Amino acid sequence: MTYMRLAIGLIAAVLLLSGQDTSTGPYKVLKTARVGGEGGWDYIYADSSGRRLYIPRRGTEGPPAAETRLSVYDLDTLTLVGEIPGVGGQGTAVDPKSGYGFTSSKPISMFDTKTLKLVKTIDAAPAARPDGIYFDPFNERVYIFSHPTKDATVIDAKEGKVLGTIDLGGTPEQGVGDGKGMLYVVMQDMPGSVTAVDANSMKAVAHYPLGDKGHCNGLAIDARNQILFAACASSGDAPGQPPHPMMVILSAKDGKILANLPLAGGSDGAVFNPATKQAFSTQGNGTLTVVQEESPSEFTVLQNLHTMNGARTITFDSKTKHLFTMSQERGPAPPAEPGSRWPPQGKPIPGSFTILMIGK
Repeated sequence: MTYMRLAIGLIAAVLLLSGQDTSTGPYKVLKTARVGGEGGWDYIYADSSGRRLYIPRRGTEGPPAAETRLSVYDLDTLTLVGEIPGVGGQGTAVDPKSGYGFTSSKPISMFDTKTLKLVKTIDAAPAARPDGIYFDPFNERVYIFSHPTKDATVIDAKEGKVLGTIDLGGTPEQGVGDGKGMLYVVMQDMPGSVTAVDANSMKAVAHYPLGDKGHCNGLAIDARNQILFAACASSGDAPGQPPHPMMVILSAKDGKILANLPLAGGSDGAVFNPATKQAFSTQGNGTLTVVQEESPSEFTVLQNLHTMNGARTITFDSKTKHLFTMSQERGPAPPAEPGSRWPPQGKPIPGSFTILMIGK
């Protein structure tokens, strides 16, 4: 998830290419909640039915010091409901039916969403490094994606039992399901691809190449029309050239690429609103790109919204249709080191961690 930092500073050029202005469009930041709390973070997860917002936080030695914990907020007010100490990791997923939640940590944590108590820990493969996570209501299973092992650990959400692993054939990031037994996972490799998985057999059944697009971290789906939106940090592979972040839109049926649209920065997450037929991508340079599905074969960039620098992951509340992202303020960046691949970042400002609510 660190690849997104390369997009900082490219926003102006990309906005010119897309022909969009950050100040125009239907979406705006409705609320910012400076909730504070120290430590690293990655994914943000909205449980629409339970009205909770989950953010795993990684510990730091400080100062100020911070313990690893899972922070839980009220999805409507953004006030802190509680925290589960010792439960961190990258992301969270919740099964509303069983009432259990899971974190992509090592070991994997299973917790009770009502009591906010740890139920048990679940061992993944020794070489696995849990990162992305997805709950599929189709069969009440949780999929936890690992970069180094290039696979998904499959867990029964009712019992917290490991059912097996799925070889994905690449470096997995975000996954989505169609609700009918198919799972799709975007690969972070260069060039990139999407792996199609049969949820019943727990096997990859297809690999959809994305051309010269890669370093993809976001994936969203229009399940009704079987369309995937892969948010990729770069296109082309010419040394020294700008990365040109792109949204690759493709058919979930056969992988046919339907369109390529510019993003306002390197994406680290994507979601889809079926009510408005809009896909959203958040970028680490503090932008959110809105892609409108005009028809199953026509797509346009509707808006590029300024959010907050570093607000790179996203979640969607299907009840209110609000989007959520998060970031923290940083001090001045130090000089770049010669030959460094990533732009330097300043130190986080204590107490500045902020949740953003976005909508119309």
